[in-house]
Amino acid sequence: MALSIGRSFPLQPCSLYKSESIYNKSSLGGRCSWLRHAGAEITKPCTRTCIAAAAQQRPTWLPGLDPPPYLDGTLAGDFGFDPLGLGEDPRSLKWYVQAELVHARFAMIGVSGILLTDTLRVAGIKTIPLWYEAGAGKYFANTETLFIIQLFLMGFVETKRYMDFVSPGSQAKEGSFFGLEAAFEGLEPGYPGGPLLNPLGLAKDIKDAHDWKLKEIKNGRLAMMAMLGIFVQASVTHVGPIDNLVEHLSNPWHKTIIQTLASSSS
Repeated sequence: MALSIGRSFPLQPCSLYKSESIYNKSSLGGRCSWLRHAGAEITKPCTRTCIAAAAQQRPTWLPGLDPPPYLDGTLAGDFGFDPLGLGEDPRSLKWYVQAELVHARFAMIGVSGILLTDTLRVAGIKTIPLWYEAGAGKYFANTETLFIIQLFLMGFVETKRYMDFVSPGSQAKEGSFFGLEAAFEGLEPGYPGGPLLNPLGLAKDIKDAHDWKLKEIKNGRLAMMAMLGIFVQASVTHVGPIDNLVEHLSNPWHKTIIQTLASSSS
């Protein structure tokens, strides 16, 4: 199909146009209506494929990539990234969304805790062990007791989360949590809310909170990458991230990841 404006400037198929004013989705047979737009004359009707291609154009993790059909852009942070096809099954996709959300939140908490304690240690404000040695420290109970407590608490939380995933809203019903259900105000799976888990009252209308969801998952993905970097950094340098940062800033041109990896392998 070709478009012509005036007597020159031939244009390409209408799939290049994003504006809905060029075509009419409601026309019979999925074809474009005969429209004129700024002097442009459509000399052939568009096919349904042409309309779908124009409608589906959206940001993707790789420019020019055609996202898989099951990633239609409705999920927060959906940029069509699924090279292994893990989300082809709709039920699995829902679970992977929840799994990513939980891992993102743990990563954000972990990175924040590591950076805070490492800053206090390096600044000499408080005597704190390196983050990867913190588990060997002595606390209010021995290691075995702490491990059992953690298993119980995490098991309880994860069970409640799974039950809410299977039956959304079930954990907010009266009598499901010792009369404290109102303190959580289950909004939807993955977003319990309430004064305990949403003290600032952000995104009270979770259905229209796409921007907040997008910000959270973007920061969470960044935190997961940062956590991976901290793991590798500790394995190679045997110090904390703030120590590495201070060393890099002391000699930015010679204290880099390349020199560090080269010296560690030699």
